[in-house]
Amino acid sequence: MSETSMAVALNTALRDAMRADERTLVFGEDVGRLGGVFRITDGLTAEFGEERCFDTPLAESAILGTAVGMAVYGYRPVVEMQFDAFAYPAFEQLVSHVAKLRNRTRGVLGLPLTIRIPYGGGIGAVEHHSDSSEVYYMATPGLTVVTPANAADAYALLRRSIDSPDPVVFLEPKRLYWQKERVAFPVDTGPLGTAAVRRRGRDATLVAYGPSVGTALAAADAAAERGWDLEVVDLRSLMPLDDETVCASVRRTGRAVVVHEAHGFAGPGAEIAARITERCFYHLEAPVRRVTGFDVPYPAPLLEEHYLPDVGRVLDAVASLEWERVPA
Repeated sequence: MSETSMAVALNTALRDAMRADERTLVFGEDVGRLGGVFRITDGLTAEFGEERCFDTPLAESAILGTAVGMAVYGYRPVVEMQFDAFAYPAFEQLVSHVAKLRNRTRGVLGLPLTIRIPYGGGIGAVEHHSDSSEVYYMATPGLTVVTPANAADAYALLRRSIDSPDPVVFLEPKRLYWQKERVAFPVDTGPLGTAAVRRRGRDATLVAYGPSVGTALAAADAAAERGWDLEVVDLRSLMPLDDETVCASVRRTGRAVVVHEAHGFAGPGAEIAARITERCFYHLEAPVRRVTGFDVPYPAPLLEEHYLPDVGRVLDAVASLEWERVPA
């Protein structure tokens, strides 16, 4: 077991998947000779050759359209959309074909296709390089949408995604690429569609995913100094949502705060809060709160620290909950 970054974990997952199944291919913009702008595919072309890890033109719709045909033909393509906002030209392919093929063929054809998308902020990037676009994929029936918050999950969830018979949108938090932890590969942290409780608590539940899990954990540590014992749930999967794990936590604590970088209005937290309210109404001692990005286009680098949820904003949301216990 050694210290490993999320970037290395993802590279290792791709390498192991390509070794395990020669049908697994990796392609996208600059993923071959350069090894990707974040070096996630570094060394794959050298090991597996240009037929299995190769560069494409700067045309996201063509990248995904090609992957659809290859998946139908029996391959397991893993494509990279270089940055979150670069993926939008491929969205028509995603909605019209990728998400619908199994339904359209009455279950005969699946698409074993993984779409890797670096997303989120926190790296001081320029326009079109820091969107939190996860809600678009969550709102598209037929897709599985997952996002890791640590290196172990990055490896395990990517291997599970590549092995899936159906399309997976794999969202990679850019600001966590260089975060390190001790991991022994290979590692399996559970199937797709399951959440994980990262911190146990009794007073309120913080629900987060991807880049916001670290913020939630830091907020829970800070809350302990105020006498609040917060539980932190890492969703890991945005579609499907693990309602069982989330609701079991909220029923224990009676309070919930959803934390994410994406905008608030019609964002992921709106659906999560609605589901918690529907399923846990008689256990809730306060309305479900949301701590999110603001309802504006993602800001310029000098303003992103004001846009991204931080520990202070999470603690403010927790403080706004009604702390007087309802008599049994």
